[in-house]
Amino acid sequence: MAGLWGKRRREEQAALDAQDADLARRARSSLVAVDERIRTTADELDFAVAELGEGPTKDVRDALQAVRTHLGEAFHLHQLNHDEIPDTPEELRTRNARIVQLCEWAEELLDDRTEALAADIERVRRAPEILAQVRVDIETLTERLPHARVTLDRLAQRYSAAALRQVADGPDEAEQLLTFAAHSADVSFRRREAERREEANLALETATEAVRRAAAIIDGIEDFEIEALRAESTLADVIADSRGDLVAARDAPQVPAVTAAAAALEAALAALPPSREKADPFTQLSQLREANSGLDAAIAVARERAARPIPSVAHVRHALDDADRQIAVARNVIAGHRGWIGADARTRLAEAERSRIDAEPLTTDEDTREEAMILARRAGALANEALHLAQRDIDSSRPQDSGWGGQGGGRRGGMGDAMGGILGGMVIGSLLGDFFDG
Repeated sequence: MAGLWGKRRREEQAALDAQDADLARRARSSLVAVDERIRTTADELDFAVAELGEGPTKDVRDALQAVRTHLGEAFHLHQLNHDEIPDTPEELRTRNARIVQLCEWAEELLDDRTEALAADIERVRRAPEILAQVRVDIETLTERLPHARVTLDRLAQRYSAAALRQVADGPDEAEQLLTFAAHSADVSFRRREAERREEANLALETATEAVRRAAAIIDGIEDFEIEALRAESTLADVIADSRGDLVAARDAPQVPAVTAAAAALEAALAALPPSREKADPFTQLSQLREANSGLDAAIAVARERAARPIPSVAHVRHALDDADRQIAVARNVIAGHRGWIGADARTRLAEAERSRIDAEPLTTDEDTREEAMILARRAGALANEALHLAQRDIDSSRPQDSGWGGQGGGRRGGMGDAMGGILGGMVIGSLLGDFFDG
């Protein structure tokens, strides 16, 4: 048995030694890799600074500084592993693990910072190509401006000024943006020629963004015509649907909500301008849809109420009166036996009283009368539960051998029990009240 145990120990030690050796190799290779990565990133940073300037490259410079600082710690730990002072396996293991951790952190930080800068560097390398494309886009969009103005004039003959307010100034805005983009492109070219790369890049980004916004405006004018035609087509369908809903509303329960919603929909239909007048199909469609949806919702609620009749005021008052009686009984029992009543019964009574108060203002409105009935019934049920819990507390606190003759027998449950319960509750409640008052 001892030999078997010794063999197992040797195998475990051999496995641990192999892990330590692998960790040491990882620490050495990680140090070499990170050191080379720092040198490569520093070279790339010099190029990026030359192309982008100091501002956009600050994050990479800060990352390099942090990595160099922490890599100094890693080299120091590696030196300790190879100095003349003997080390335990645990010390070597701890240092090598820390070296690997620092190197992995350095690689991740540099990856994150250089990846963020890679797009900027690629854009700088493609700056001449991008600048040429910006000039082509400016020319193309400028050629589209007259057509956009013609489209807007055609739209103005069919739609109201309110409908066109989003695109009315579009051609002028696009023209201003294109002029600004052309100026920014010229500035970018001159700054690049003067080796002022950071300013050149900023001007190029400005020109690119101005071209993008101008294209969006011109596209929006052309798209508006299509969207307006779709809105008109949809409006015709909604008008037909609304007229059908008004006919169907005659068969719905004629409650005030349905009547008001039908009147609102009729008013929305009547407000539609004649076909020969300029209109705003977007606003008309929105208003008509809102009125149509309102009638649908009112009819649905009315039919649901018809299927489940609303309780009358008399029924609600009867439920409230019943809750009042049950609350009064529970309140009297608890008040008469205060010293014996626990928290459960008192909590149920307080909740019953709160529900009763909440129910009162809901009784007059037809829309809330059903909720008032629910609260009234809840108040009664809670009061009844409070009464049962109070009786439980009284029964558990009442002496079991309180006959006339003390413990020696006699009548049980007679005047002694009654007086004991009353006096017990009064005396204990009084003592507790005096204690807390003091």
